Amino acid sequence: MKRNRSIASVFRAACLGLALAAFAAGPALASEEHDHEGYYYPKITSSEVYRSEASVEGGATKTTRLAFIVGYTQQQLSRAYAPRIAMFAKGDDAEKLIIVALDDGVMRTLFRARAVLAQMTAVARATTMFNDLGVADSYTFFDLAKMLGFTEITVSDGVTYAHRITLK
Repeated sequence: MKRNRSIASVFRAACLGLALAAFAAGPALASEEHDHEGYYYPKITSSEVYRSEASVEGGATKTTRLAFIVGYTQQQLSRAYAPRIAMFAKGDDAEKLIIVALDDGVMRTLFRARAVLAQMTAVARATTMFNDLGVADSYTFFDLAKMLGFTEITVSDGVTYAHRITLK
């Protein structure tokens, strides 16, 4: 791995860069940790475990995760069209990333949700952080989420399914 700059400075720059380059978000509402299912998305219908070689970065905190979501949201709300998905963090430490479709077409199936996640991987791979660490060709959006300190990602069409990815 290349280490031209300190990991912490690269990490901070990448969080900002990805937040500005990303393509979807929406505002989050407050709720208790156990209220996510049935409140933000339907019952979990499937799950998987993603084993990442990435480690949680030293600068990854609740504040960092929330800043990532805020940047993502601001970028989306600045566009001339409405966001198609909402992304927000929940949990006591904002460690649960939730991505929910805002219209009936974008993540109608789990396959379409995986396509959205693949686009997020493309954006993550273009970041300075991934390039400086020498992982742009191998790390995914899931790896970035783990580096930010997220422990799980839940994606949903907001109607019929919710799929949980546990990050290990």
